[in-house]
Formats: sequence, C-alpha cells, structure tokens
Amino acid sequence: MTSPSLLLKAWGIRPRKSMGQHFLTDPNVGAMILRRGEFRPQDSIVEIGAGLGALTVPLALQAKQVFAVEPDRKIALLLKNELLASGVSNVTIIEKDILQCDMEAIAKASDTRLKVVGNLPYHISSQVLIHLINFRKFIDRAVLMFQKEVAQRLLAKPGSKAYGRLSVLIQYCASIYAMGHVGASSFYPRPKVDSEVVGMSFLDSIPFPAANEGFLFEIVRTAFGKRRKMLKNALMSGDLGLGDPQLSGALERAHIDPRRRAETLSVGEFVRLTNLLEARDGVVVMSSIDQGD
Repeated sequence: MTSPSLLLKAWGIRPRKSMGQHFLTDPNVGAMILRRGEFRPQDSIVEIGAGLGALTVPLALQAKQVFAVEPDRKIALLLKNELLASGVSNVTIIEKDILQCDMEAIAKASDTRLKVVGNLPYHISSQVLIHLINFRKFIDRAVLMFQKEVAQRLLAKPGSKAYGRLSVLIQYCASIYAMGHVGASSFYPRPKVDSEVVGMSFLDSIPFPAANEGFLFEIVRTAFGKRRKMLKNALMSGDLGLGDPQLSGALERAHIDPRRRAETLSVGEFVRLTNLLEARDGVVVMSSIDQGD
C-alpha cells in the first residue's frame, strides 16, 4: 500500500479539510473490514468516499463489482491511476457526492441489493445515513466508519445521553452492531478523534412497523428537537399540528407518561404512539426522512 502522504505529494494534492478528507494508512484496518464484512464474490458494493483506493482494490478483488463514489475530481483521477496499476477492471468510479447518487438505479443496474462500505466524514455522516435509510429497499447491508461520537449515538439504548433521533431511525429498520475500533493514527492527515466501524443489516421485515413511516420520522424529529422538554410539551411545540386532546389521549392509550422525555422511549413506543395518532387523525406527511439532523 503506497503511503497516502507520499502519493498525494507526488500528485501535488493537499487533503481538503472542507470535505473531511482523511485517508486510511493502516492495511490492517482494511483487512478487518473485509474479514468482518463477509463480502461475497457475487456482491455489488458501493464504496462511499473511495479516496486513494485503500479499500477499493481489496473490495474489487473480493466482490463482483464496486461502484467507487468519489466527489473530488483530482482524487478520482488519482484513484483511476491506482486502479490501473493494480490491474482491477470491475470498478466504476462515480464522481458525485453520495447524497446525489440514486441507489435504486445502481441496484437495478446490478440486478441485486447492494452492500455499502465507507469512511464517513463527520460533517455529512448523519445525512448519508438518512440517505441510505431512505434507499434501504435496495441495500442489504452497510459497513460504515464513523467518528466515535456518532457511532455511540447509533448504538445507544433508550435512557442514555447518546440516544437520540439517529438511534431511533436506524434501530427502527436495521440490526446494528459494533465491528471494530480504529485509532486516529490509522489516517492521514490524522483526525482529532478515533473512529468506530459499525455494521447494519437492513431488515426485510420490521418487528414494529409504522403505519405511516413519514409520520413516525416527524414524531421522532420533533420529540428530540426539544429533548429537554417533557414529551407531550415537545410534541405540542413542534409543527405537527397536534392538539392537546388527541395527543393526551394517544399517550394514555400507548401507556406512555406524558412527563417522560424523548430519550427514554424505545423504538416500539415511538411506533405505537405514531400508529395511535395516525389511526385517529389520518395524518398524512412526507414518506421519507428529512436530511436535517
């Protein structure tokens, strides 16, 4: 594996802080991701932020095809050169932001549900996760590297300080599990914090399905938007248009104390409350998750 610092210097490229560019330098991390990710020869993989190919090349040698998403044109050109030098021919470079990528189109072109791999920059990690949730019908599994703080939020359980909107959204539709710790020294340039690799398998059948997922996502967003408030007050202060009688009645029928705070509710309780409000009021809202955090 060529040193990223030497490779970038040879090409006259400086890592762009605005894009959160940190290039993997430790081949052991890539080996761990491939081993624990259990990728198969028939897999079609979307790699988010392919960078210099530290994961792209090993993934290409193990899978049927790789769609390497890299929005930085100079880095994409360097990556193309590295792929040619490695002799792999089953990689398609997509010079786009992942948020502009149509995962449905990629999956249909591949004739299979996708695997997704990536090291996500902190400033867009929430938006990328929500993008994948919205396209989860076309994604089988994702293996993603997050800054430690974000990973802890995703894995958090009700009642903990880290538990929040993202915890509920991903745990609603996926089985999520920690896969490994990655120290800051494994990257160039070195980030300020360590990272965690998180695996998520999107569920074919959701245990507690919402009658209207868009409404569920709005309930969760509103509840955590004022997380210091009691649940009833937080929901009434939002833009859901909920009145006191119907909200109080739904909370009572859901056996949820209105004085509780959002971080104490389980995914199942959020769904139960949403379904009771939906059944009574016929609320119709958007069917995908807003990109805001």
